[in-house]
Amino acid sequence: MKKLFVAGLVLFNALNIIGQSKNSVKFTAKIANRNSDTLVIKGKDNFKQVIPINNKEVFAATFDAPQGFYVFSDGTESSRLYLKPNSEVNLTMNAKEFDETIVYSGKGVNESNFLAQQALRNENFENEAFSKEPAEFQVLLEAKKKADNESLEKGRFDPAFVTAMLGNFKNFTQFSLERYESAYKASKLNGKPSPEFDYENYNGGKTKLSDLKGKYVYIDLWATWCAPCRAEIPYLQEMEEKYHGKNIEFVSISIDKAKDNEKWKKFVTDKKLGGVQLFADKDRESEFVVNYGVTGIPRFIIVDPKGNIVKSDAPRPSDPELDKQLNALLN
Repeated sequence: MKKLFVAGLVLFNALNIIGQSKNSVKFTAKIANRNSDTLVIKGKDNFKQVIPINNKEVFAATFDAPQGFYVFSDGTESSRLYLKPNSEVNLTMNAKEFDETIVYSGKGVNESNFLAQQALRNENFENEAFSKEPAEFQVLLEAKKKADNESLEKGRFDPAFVTAMLGNFKNFTQFSLERYESAYKASKLNGKPSPEFDYENYNGGKTKLSDLKGKYVYIDLWATWCAPCRAEIPYLQEMEEKYHGKNIEFVSISIDKAKDNEKWKKFVTDKKLGGVQLFADKDRESEFVVNYGVTGIPRFIIVDPKGNIVKSDAPRPSDPELDKQLNALLN
């Protein structure tokens, strides 16, 4: 899952129901266009099972795992599954269409198939609903809640799984409401003058947003402690390289706490970060951050050469949509 709010649900509270008894699981996976020669399955209490590909081009392993929720990853993307006592889990998928092609067969796989389909339903909801006006968003959210519950009721699932998913549905609803409110407020900023900043520059002195007038500005709000922020860095570096020499500045603003200023500087040095590297004055409470209504990071913003907001909640560097938008603006 690449999207923040989908990814945030991967290791939800339901992991707490995993039991302590050990049970044998037979696992195989046939993956077309694979991203790696290794799969990793992780779970609660530091559970980790590494599965290398064999000479038959199959990932295969038998291992002990307590019943409950797990995450498998091919090093590029990840998805949830649910392991049960004495189950035989056979996964097939195409890594180029990761979420869309996951299918489980075998023994004790109903829950895992539900999770795969639920991930798609969540993503489709996000893509459709978050661009709507409040009344229509609410209608779509209520329809999703009903569809989720009906799907769960129709299936033959482990009781503990059902209990966990009902809790997950509630968490998803609450998270969606909060994120929609933030996104809706942000969308109303588009076309208006951007709030200003005047922050410490890694290269010395301070930099204002107004110093960059005459160019488009792609702003990355991040922190060294933020794993999703760090995951975007390679993609951001690709964008910087692709649009080098174009009429755009890439500005990264750290909202680390003041006590971590040296940690930020070391991180910028060690990772050889490019673009304009700035350090906000009051971490999350910095005026620029507050004025944009930022509730989570990473957060990306596009400002035009006149200092007006193009996108107050812009696509991430890892999202192909960003390349399309920048290409349209700069060519």
